[in-house]
Amino acid sequence: MKLHELAPAPGSTEAPKRKGRGIGSGNGKTAGKGHKGQNARSGGGVRPGFEGGQNPLYRRVPKRGFNNPFRTEYAIVNIETLNSFEAGTEVTPALLLEQGIIKNPLAGIKVLGNGELKVGLTVKANKFSQSAVEKIQAAGGKTEVI
Repeated sequence: MKLHELAPAPGSTEAPKRKGRGIGSGNGKTAGKGHKGQNARSGGGVRPGFEGGQNPLYRRVPKRGFNNPFRTEYAIVNIETLNSFEAGTEVTPALLLEQGIIKNPLAGIKVLGNGELKVGLTVKANKFSQSAVEKIQAAGGKTEVI
């Protein structure tokens, strides 16, 4: 690459639209704001959610629900997805993350008993459902709580 080959990124050099700068610009006179009215004035317009003085939706609809700030949320893995591993594999959260089975480990991993397990695995997770423990042991595997 030489100096004369340098160029700015495509689209980065487009000049900003100069509103209200004469008829030839195509955006002169009212500068695309129409005639008079609230939206033509400086600082004009209304805030988001404003309904012209009518009681707005966010005030008409009652508050509902509760978000517990202390809740622990687990990334969920069903045992049917563990069939992709070979028999005797030690399944850890790091391995699940690496394989793309979970995207975000959150507060930990919980293994649920949905589906059937066909291979014997050693599964390490933060939590197990009772049915998942039974199915893993029935397939000849082990469960370890981290």
